[in-house]
Amino acid sequence: MKNLILIERAADLTILRLNRPEKRNALSVALLEQLCVAINEAEQIPGQRVLIITGNGSAFCAGMDLDEAKDPKKLDSLAQLIAKTLTAIYSSPLVTIAAVNGAAIAGGAGIMSACDFVIAVENVQMGYPEIRIGLVAAQVSTLLVRQASWRVVRELLLLGELIDAKRALEIGLINSIASQEELMLSAIGLAQKISRNDFGAIRATKELLAKIEPHPLGEQLQQAIEVHKQARLAYMKKLST
Repeated sequence: MKNLILIERAADLTILRLNRPEKRNALSVALLEQLCVAINEAEQIPGQRVLIITGNGSAFCAGMDLDEAKDPKKLDSLAQLIAKTLTAIYSSPLVTIAAVNGAAIAGGAGIMSACDFVIAVENVQMGYPEIRIGLVAAQVSTLLVRQASWRVVRELLLLGELIDAKRALEIGLINSIASQEELMLSAIGLAQKISRNDFGAIRATKELLAKIEPHPLGEQLQQAIEVHKQARLAYMKKLST
């Protein structure tokens, strides 16, 4: 089986690279399964504090694998695995950093938004274009509402337009911008800053932030799965007529 997640480790840091460059790192069942396993493995290693997620090739992640999404059986698996993956990243005791090396679209933008910190390259394009083909950006919206104002959320989801790094920084979707050459150095530098802090306090802070959220992420994701499923089925029916 192909390694769809490339793993690099240091004493207190794990780097996970989505590895389907020929598909712009689209989210397939196999990739999501391997990503969940890799996240769990990193959390079990003593001394690990930070997890960096990035993409191999020119894109960070182009979203759900559209070929697999055409199969109703795989669509259900994809939806559940996306929810599982977003929860794993968002709820990880490790501090998570998205090093966005290229396009972050739909589910790719969701993975980015699930991370605690986001650093993006200057020429990145990101967004939620699902509505432009009759779909609903359902699961990823549960994370977007945790990051941006309702006004911005509506702009991104109802227009479906892609934005650049400068705009993403203005509206709070990313923390900083780096050149392509400096991206991983910036992410590792941030990881080193984080690692200087007490990990027990970091973990307690993340747990507290999760507890004081008005609506648990897991419940919202399950509601979103049903909305996404119905929209996808309607879309497929429309294509077949």
